[in-house]
Amino acid sequence: MEFHIEKLWIRNITLTTGLVNTTSTPMLLKTVESKKLKPEQLITHRFAFSDIMKAYEVFGNAAKEKALKVIISND
Repeated sequence: MEFHIEKLWIRNITLTTGLVNTTSTPMLLKTVESKKLKPEQLITHRFAFSDIMKAYEVFGNAAKEKALKVIISND
């Protein structure tokens, strides 16, 4: 993902990121393709878009909340 930080400075936003180990991505995708891993089983929390702040709070406290994958939908 590309961020144009020069355009974001004025908006007073906070960006939180983490490291991603892309070395294992091909293996993970093959595991999903072979149906050995069903990604939908990793979803631990679902939120409506209107509850986005609660979703970020849960994700920010993932260990305490036991959140593995948080889904935010606009349904």
